[in-house]
This record gives sequence, structure tokens and C-alpha cells, in this order.
Amino acid sequence: MDFQQVFGKPPETQASAPGRVNLLGEHTDYNDGFVLPTAIPQSTTVQLGFSSDAYGGLRHHHFYSENLNEQVSISDINHTPSGFASYIFGCIEVLQKAGHTIPSLSVYVTSSVPMGSGLSSSAALEVATLRALRQLLKLTIDDVEIAQFAQQAEIHYAGVQCGIMDQMASSLADTEHILFLDTRTLERRVMPLPEKAEILVIDSGVPRTLASSGYNQRRSECEEAARSLGVKALRDITDVEVTEQLPEPLRRRARHVITENNRVLEVLQGVSSERFGELMNASHASLRDDYEVSVPALDTLVEILQKTEAVYGARLTGAGFGGASVALVKSGHKGIATHILEQYKQAGYTGQILVPSLELSDAA
Repeated sequence: MDFQQVFGKPPETQASAPGRVNLLGEHTDYNDGFVLPTAIPQSTTVQLGFSSDAYGGLRHHHFYSENLNEQVSISDINHTPSGFASYIFGCIEVLQKAGHTIPSLSVYVTSSVPMGSGLSSSAALEVATLRALRQLLKLTIDDVEIAQFAQQAEIHYAGVQCGIMDQMASSLADTEHILFLDTRTLERRVMPLPEKAEILVIDSGVPRTLASSGYNQRRSECEEAARSLGVKALRDITDVEVTEQLPEPLRRRARHVITENNRVLEVLQGVSSERFGELMNASHASLRDDYEVSVPALDTLVEILQKTEAVYGARLTGAGFGGASVALVKSGHKGIATHILEQYKQAGYTGQILVPSLELSDAA
């Protein structure tokens, strides 16, 4: 199927946006903290066209997902749709509320970003939709504004109380660099990947969705901890000893955020690949023990990675509750990903290589 087969005419425009993987800075973005994402090669493409299906003064939109083979039609009097359509509808609505006039639309979506793996398939869809709308309607909005609109769409229409890291990464990052982002000020800096290192992303085989996980609960706990400590956000505390006055589980939640921010800031000052790997390992332990967002499959996969000689360090990525691991791997070790998957299978799990390097894997 393509746009013309579904809607009877070719699209007016199209735009794409990448997924992302986060190397450090997990669950810190909604605490006004610091993050280190990078874009992945997989992306989402949104094709747009004007729809003539409008009557009674109401807009009527038609959304089609190639991956899901699913079509959703909505009008101004419908409730917010669910699933993939909620993200597109959310983007349209936040632009409308910002004063932009949005006509009836036909929207066709295709994506190579893995869903349910923690690589921001939702942010890629939001950013690609907003980029396509910017082109179609000649809107004067920049890439940062696109990220901000995308975040609003996810919070208000998809039900995820997310920070802005995923949307900023999808809108501004590339695959050749790491994007340092201060999520409070939106100060950002492009950094090279660690020396003689490559990124390997392996899915744990455990799918997850943030809206039905403990994600929103973790955010609420962090906000309660910040209020108890008398600060706007946990980003405003650098001394982890301050958390000792908090009750559980707030103490551990706050401890993760504070130590995670400190790990990102250490990288910002310049570290070796070996030290970067150590910080990733420490991040996973904190996410597992203090933030409690890992699962047994992820812990097993990360442990296999960390014990592999060619791996500098590894951790879960993408908020946890299932999804993927990311590893910083020494360059030039062909076949390592296949070897790791074999060990993972022996442990009783089935994984998948999501972001291999040309040098890293000899698997098809």
C-alpha cells in the first residue's frame, strides 16, 4: 500500500524524523536535568495531503499506518483517538491551539523505528508529523518549537507525562554525534562519540508502553521528593547525601536522578571511552536498584554485555520496563553482536539487534 492507493491521490509533501538512543541521563529530563542522546539510523516518514472530506464546518482527518495496516478517521467532534492516531491528532491539536489553522488532512505513516523498544518511535512520529505540517502549511516554527509541540502532544493526547529529551533528540540530533541537552534551559552541545567506540543496541524482547507502565508514577514520586526538599526540581540538588532525609521510595528515586545528572556532567568535562563505559554501568545499576525500572531480561542482557571484553559499558535505554539495552563497544569487533545474542538465548531469552554498526555485526 502507498498514499495514493489509500487516499486516491498522491501526497502533497512528506517529512521524516529519526528515533533515538540515550547513552546517559535516564529519567532526568522531567526533572529539569541533563541527558546524552544520539539519533539512530531508523526513522519515521509521514506523508500529508489535503482532504476534501469536510462538511458541516467540521474538519475530518484520515490517518493510515502502513506498519499496523490500520486506518483511523476522526472529526472535530470525536474524542481523542487511541494508538498511533493519538500522536498525530495531538500534533494537529497543539498547533491549532497555538493559533495555526489546520485543514482536513490525509496522513500516511511508515516507520523503521522499532516500536516498544524504548527508541522513541512516538517522538519520531510526532516530529515527522510536525515537520510535514510545517512544510505543507508553510508554518514559521523552528526545530526547537517542533520538539516543544511534540512534547505537548505526547503529554496531553497520548497520556505520557514525558520530559522533552526524546522530542529534542528526534528533532535535533544526528547519528554521528552525541547531543548534550540541558532540559531546563534547552542549552545544547554537539559532542563526538567516545574515541574508538561504537554503539550497539539490542532489544531485550520485552515490549513496553510508557502510558501503561510505572513511568508516570516515577515522575510523580520525583516531584514529591523535590517538594519535600524545597526545590523546584531534583536537578537543583547535587549532593546525594541530602536524600537521606526522605522516606522510601522517594529517597532512592531522588538518589538516582542526582547521581545520573552527575554522571552526565562528568562526561561533559571529557572522559575516556573506558570511563564512559563505567558510568553507563553505574547508570544501569542505579536504574535497576534505585529507580526500579529494569526487568530480569534487561538485567541479564546488560550483564552479558558488561562481561564481554570488547564492551566498555552497557545499560538499559529508553526508560526501562522492557525495551532495549545500549552498549558502548570497542570499534572493529566483527561478530560481537551475534555472539552476545547467542549467550542471551542460552539464558532463555530472545533478543534482536536493532542498531548494528557495519563493523560490529556479521549478522544479516
